Amino acid sequence: MNAFRLSTLLLLLLSSLSSACNPNDKRALFQIKKSFNNSYHFASWTNQYDCCSGDAWYGVTCDSVNGRVTGLSIIKDSGVVGHIPSAVGDLSHLETLIFHKLPNLTGTIPPAIGKLHNLTQLLLTWNSLSGSIPKFLGTMQNLNIIELSFNKFSGKIPAILGNLTKLNAIWLDRNNLTGKIPESFGRFQGNVPDLHLSHNMLTGEIPASLGSLDFSVIDFSRNKLEGDASMLFSANKSTQYIDISRNLFEFDFSNVTFPETLTNLDISHNKIRGNIPSEITELQNLQFLNVSYNRLCGEIPQGGKLQDFDSSSYFHNRCLCGAPLNVTCEN
Repeated sequence: MNAFRLSTLLLLLLSSLSSACNPNDKRALFQIKKSFNNSYHFASWTNQYDCCSGDAWYGVTCDSVNGRVTGLSIIKDSGVVGHIPSAVGDLSHLETLIFHKLPNLTGTIPPAIGKLHNLTQLLLTWNSLSGSIPKFLGTMQNLNIIELSFNKFSGKIPAILGNLTKLNAIWLDRNNLTGKIPESFGRFQGNVPDLHLSHNMLTGEIPASLGSLDFSVIDFSRNKLEGDASMLFSANKSTQYIDISRNLFEFDFSNVTFPETLTNLDISHNKIRGNIPSEITELQNLQFLNVSYNRLCGEIPQGGKLQDFDSSSYFHNRCLCGAPLNVTCEN
């Protein structure tokens, strides 16, 4: 009898181990597979293996304690065709969602994703997604990364995204976004996220409120932004990367001050006037500089790292002179 009971307990234990995946999650995963016409990408998603057994189901990760699916990653497969399935929203414990380099993934971001209250990382990148960026993303308070770059999103950036307090970075670059940068992006509470908004069709002036926050990374390049961007510069900040190139900015560069943490600065292809402040020679961490195609004048300050960059970093200005340009300054 004891041996029988022991064997029964072992069978029950093995049974529980072989079905660790939550049945609701498993049902949702099979629905996702079906929505993508059982693409070869999902060949390992079968009843032969438990969906939370190590890495048996390709692209699926689970919590080892409760057996709930916490990560879904579908990457680099042209055979994945169609829209993001609404069944993704049934993975209630999902923390990371990645759809990356799926050229035939089309359609919009479905409202079902708004049900994923535990989601911390949303990466929908290098796909063919379109439509507007949904406002419900601004209600998902656990998000710390939103990355929607290299798609076909259009319309305005939702101001409600400025309500997210845990964001470390927001990547909206390489889309077809229009309108202004939301004023709310200068009022982030909690974390101050890296802002990647380049290669869109954004217009208007930068909100002055951006000057009150200490951003680490700002990339507004290749838009149609205009006006004054000097508020982005301050010696009291810890900014590392500023790229505002290829816009329509007009301001006096002479009086800006620089954070000593600055490593990359690109203001090229604008209408920026004035001279290059001598304080820039004090930036010991500067690795990249481009001030070309502006309206700058005066002598390029000597010292620091400024002569480490070639003439292409300075040419096509109104009247800059001195090394490394082959233009002699008049006394």
